[in-house]
Amino acid sequence: MDTTFEASWLVIALFVIDLVVRIAAVIIVPRNRRPTAAMAWLLAIYFIPYVGVLLFLLIGNPRLPRKRRRKQADINRYIHDTSESLEFGTLRPNAPDWFRALVRLNRNLGAMPIAGDNAATLIADYQESLDAMADAIRRAKRYVHVEFYILQTDASTDNFFRALEEVAERGVVVRVLLDHWANRGKPYYRQTLRRLDAMGAHWHLMLPVQPLRGRYQRPDLRNHRKLLVIDGDVAFMGSQNVTDSSYNLRKNIRRGLHWVDLMVRVQGPVVASINAVFLSDWYSETDETLTDEIDLFSVESGPGDLDCQIVPSGPGFDFQNNLKLFLGLLFAARERIIIVSPYFVPDEALLLAITTACQRGVHVELFVSEEGDQAMVYHAQRSYYEALLTAGVKIWMYRKPFILHSKSLTIDDEVAVIGSSNMDMRSFGLNLEISMLVRGEEFVRDMQRVEDVYRTLSRELTAEEWRRQPLRSTILDNLARLTSALQ
Repeated sequence: MDTTFEASWLVIALFVIDLVVRIAAVIIVPRNRRPTAAMAWLLAIYFIPYVGVLLFLLIGNPRLPRKRRRKQADINRYIHDTSESLEFGTLRPNAPDWFRALVRLNRNLGAMPIAGDNAATLIADYQESLDAMADAIRRAKRYVHVEFYILQTDASTDNFFRALEEVAERGVVVRVLLDHWANRGKPYYRQTLRRLDAMGAHWHLMLPVQPLRGRYQRPDLRNHRKLLVIDGDVAFMGSQNVTDSSYNLRKNIRRGLHWVDLMVRVQGPVVASINAVFLSDWYSETDETLTDEIDLFSVESGPGDLDCQIVPSGPGFDFQNNLKLFLGLLFAARERIIIVSPYFVPDEALLLAITTACQRGVHVELFVSEEGDQAMVYHAQRSYYEALLTAGVKIWMYRKPFILHSKSLTIDDEVAVIGSSNMDMRSFGLNLEISMLVRGEEFVRDMQRVEDVYRTLSRELTAEEWRRQPLRSTILDNLARLTSALQ
């Protein structure tokens, strides 16, 4: 009798708890969250309640801790106030109204000014990029700032690390930031840290997940930026990590996978903005300000004629700076849009902007990889192909065993973006990214030449081929699409 009574009360208690959790989820989950993300979380909590609640508690907050967000806000105010009265080179004449408005948007969101008189050289060869960075490092006189999502010492990057060792030996200050979660447990992680220690580099892990040391945030937040600054005179940025093109992973080597990337070497006043991103991240990780040692902004004219603006983005900002940049460009396009994004998982606004561009008569092409290295993202991306093909987007699939990892966007013949940001919900909401907006026909022509090479190494996905996809692929794609919104 007592056992039956206790069991009944247990059932009632579990029912009440379940009901309270569901009601609380409806109140808590949608707050300040996109409807699609809120719906995905609610579905997870309702259909797999215990797992869903646990996941929400673990990764349900897409923001950095409040202290770090305050730091980012302080940094933005400082950059904006410091650079407000300065002139950064001579801007190109006759900028369209939409471009000036977009620059103002970027300035309001990311604080960085636009700068003229810049030179930018694209480097599309993987090893050539690593060696070009090593050559630039060897010319350093004061400091070298290194910030990469993945940083590994291996046969391909040995020249890069030897360059750091050489300049450190003659007294150049070497500062290094590398993402904690992306590097921990990877090949050569310990060897890399030991090599940095041996050369005397000042290094720190970005976004460390070390709760026993009091350092913790949502564990899948990443600092995905890739940048290198030498003496405030020369900078590199783009999509490439400092590692072998196979990432030294057994599964990649077994499949014969190699990454294809695109970097840009920059000279001119905009280098100061790239350096400001590094200094911001250094301050966020160390509480150390370097503005007394390093001029935050240089106003000397550069060797080129490009207008450039750096757009930092990530969970430390109040808004999705990179998404707003992309949307502004897509709606401004009049003739041509070329998107290169290895991980293309758009939200509703981005998908609407692309399909609307097609309906306005704009020619739109999307470059992705034929083979994916991340199953969930690969299938989520595929779930959008039908809508894109129906709208008229031409989809190019870079042939395996290569993974097209470049991230770029060209609009008509005058404006382009290059950087670390994919066009996916992770890059918009969870990753710290860096993008560079460039105005200049000569740079866009260089980008178009790279796109032409990608086109020759790709095959076009047709609507007819897509309609032949097996049912199991469609099911996997749709399930992955649902999980991609869990932010």
